[in-house]
Amino acid sequence: MFAKNFRVKSNTAIKGSDRRKLRADISSAFPFLTTENLSELMPSKEELSIVKVFAHKGDAVTLYVHNRNPVMFELEKNLYPTVYALWKYPDLLPAFTTWPPVLEKMAGGADLMLPGVVVPSFGLPEIQQGSLCAITLVGNRAPVAVGVATMSSKEMLASGMKGKGFNILHTFGDQLWAYGDKSCLPNIPIPEVSLTVVEEGDGQAVSQEVSSEAQDPQAQLENLNLMEEETTHKEEDSEKHCEGVDEQIKETENLVPLQKSSQEAMDSLLHQCFFHALKHKVKKSDLPLLTSTFLRNYLFACCPEGQQVDIKKSSYKKLTKFLQTMQQRKVLQVKELNKGVESIVEIDWKHPDVRSFVAPEPVPVDLVVSGSIDGGGESPYQPPEIITLYGISSKMLPLFQEAGHRKGDLLTHSDVRSIIITYVKNNELVDSNNKNFVNINPVLCDCLLEKSEQNDFFSLKWDDLLLRCLEKMQHSHQVTFPGRPPIIRKGNIDPIDISVVQRASNKKVTMIKNLELYGLDPSSVGSMLQQRVQASSTCTAIPGSKDRVQVQIQGNQVSQVGKLLLEEFKIPRKYISGLDLAKSGKKK
Repeated sequence: MFAKNFRVKSNTAIKGSDRRKLRADISSAFPFLTTENLSELMPSKEELSIVKVFAHKGDAVTLYVHNRNPVMFELEKNLYPTVYALWKYPDLLPAFTTWPPVLEKMAGGADLMLPGVVVPSFGLPEIQQGSLCAITLVGNRAPVAVGVATMSSKEMLASGMKGKGFNILHTFGDQLWAYGDKSCLPNIPIPEVSLTVVEEGDGQAVSQEVSSEAQDPQAQLENLNLMEEETTHKEEDSEKHCEGVDEQIKETENLVPLQKSSQEAMDSLLHQCFFHALKHKVKKSDLPLLTSTFLRNYLFACCPEGQQVDIKKSSYKKLTKFLQTMQQRKVLQVKELNKGVESIVEIDWKHPDVRSFVAPEPVPVDLVVSGSIDGGGESPYQPPEIITLYGISSKMLPLFQEAGHRKGDLLTHSDVRSIIITYVKNNELVDSNNKNFVNINPVLCDCLLEKSEQNDFFSLKWDDLLLRCLEKMQHSHQVTFPGRPPIIRKGNIDPIDISVVQRASNKKVTMIKNLELYGLDPSSVGSMLQQRVQASSTCTAIPGSKDRVQVQIQGNQVSQVGKLLLEEFKIPRKYISGLDLAKSGKKK
């Protein structure tokens, strides 16, 4: 469902009454969640947002977002947990296990087929058709997908583990996961369990303890496979399934899960952004600098595209503790101005950690190219090549007939110039006394001169001749993205329009239109701006337009929008209007 980018319709904070109703609905849908679990999942005093989106197939979905991570989504009045919620409560849903290569297929939009499901020796979880289930990978209890069972567990075994097993709704790595903080897949160990294997010969039960911590994932796979062979060697269907499992084990021999813990990854990102800000952003004239200003305007600005610093998810938990650590390392000095207000008063730019830091190479921005341009594919964004084309009208046709062109043919500026020069030289129209002028013959007179001018002009300058010719032709434009066929539209291309609108309570909102014409996805641009300026953004349909969407972001953010379009996406300045609306940096 979320394999391709979705369109955000609205993003609003939840009301108190709606929050209580949502808690009741979650408690009813997932009775295993205790009151403490619900309080942890969506705390009363922390921000919780309702985001309404349209999936790429047109489904209307409601997301419930806490701390920028979607924890639940609602489809057709049914609640489903996201992987972010399931990582906190991995036992919330009955879990089925699959192989790592299958995850890539599911993230691309495929459903989970039964041959890809691992059958442990203690059997499958007891479920019914239509049950909501979690999907995990071998050796890790952290769910990677959420799906609905197409049949009961008994029917799965009766079918010989063939056919479709689950309709997948959401996976780790899809666009719903990317809407959050893009946390790495945690490694939740499988607890020690007692597996009882019943042998048919004497009916005795043999119990064996399997420790997930003592064995690596490959060893676990081999043990599970051997136990299955011992218990089902007389059943032909089960033997075939084990053979299929053997083949999948061979395919995954070289796959070793090396997932970095989310806390370590956040620490690494925090250090990178911190030293990047010190070395390349903060100047001596900026000191003293409030720590809150440093965080918002300097550290966040150094965060790579598609990532976001969240100090709460680091080992430091608070900015104050992190800066104290840096102060102990003598990187900087922090002074408390008032209670709870701290300021950076000194930075040692000669510190080895600062001097040795090398800023990472900027990664190309992976924005989804607009469906109207590309048909919904995903590729690294590159700016389009835009060319103005000139169509031959019936009035201008006599001027281009000698070159073999017909009415309606589209020509570039250089083509028109070349044809005009050739026509003038072939008809010996260059003024013999002044080569900067061209004599007007009957064809040029009918094509280029107005009726009121025909008795007054007998010659024209070269530049005036070409300019009049281009103005009389029908304008079109061609947009070409690398590796894609060119798109031709009538008229001149509309520029990306940036405007600032005054709203109630003297609040300002920045509006951005026409992004789709340049292959930019409005929802992705809105998300990037939201991360940069730390302000809420929404995407709304443009009134009177069926397929156009505009981005709205709080405050006058024209300077940040211009910086994103000009520097990141390399859109030429002539195709952007409204850059002059950026607020002045001068204080009154």
